[in-house]
Amino acid sequence: MRSPFSPLYFLFFLGLLLWIIFSIKLGLITLTFQKLGLNPESALTLLITSLLGSAINLPLFTLRVSAAPPPIERIGYGLLRRPPVPFTGRTQVAVNVGGCLVPVLFSLYLVNSYSVPPLQIIAATAFVASVSYFMSRPIPGVGIGMPVLVAPLAAALAAIFLGEEYRAPLAYISGSLGVLIGADLLRLKDIRRMAAPIASIGGAGTFDGIFITGLVAVLLS
Repeated sequence: MRSPFSPLYFLFFLGLLLWIIFSIKLGLITLTFQKLGLNPESALTLLITSLLGSAINLPLFTLRVSAAPPPIERIGYGLLRRPPVPFTGRTQVAVNVGGCLVPVLFSLYLVNSYSVPPLQIIAATAFVASVSYFMSRPIPGVGIGMPVLVAPLAAALAAIFLGEEYRAPLAYISGSLGVLIGADLLRLKDIRRMAAPIASIGGAGTFDGIFITGLVAVLLS
């Protein structure tokens, strides 16, 4: 039976649909950066730096792990991610540039630019860190897992109740640092039980990790 749709029209429709989705996402990202006081050029530079940095892990130290990881079926590797590294009995602890260093440096920039009161930062970050710690779980052979929207919602609520005129920067700062502290740093003690080849702080990368958590928190606040 002949299809009523021409392949050319189907490709055109698919391209149009992807363009609409991309435009919506780009508009949301632009709105988020506007709330943080960034112009389009600065926002683009930050996004590109974070994207490229998500592929870079800076090694810190190595731990010997006795447990063997369970067999895991992996479907795809994600944006700018390398194929999985075989487990050899050691876990390399590293810092991810795009998922950790960039959000921390940008948070420091926001603190300096907006002069956010330290007590508000401490209270909001402690709240998000507590939620992130109790909602995160070590996944053997993979790393630390946590529901995607938990941290952004927690950061947005903290910013709404504590932020006042500093709502947008506080949402990003508490969202980024809270996840980094609660789901990464406080979970370092669980590394030996995960039996993963690499334990990267902020290692989920740019668009599904700590960086995007801060942006979503700003959008929700």
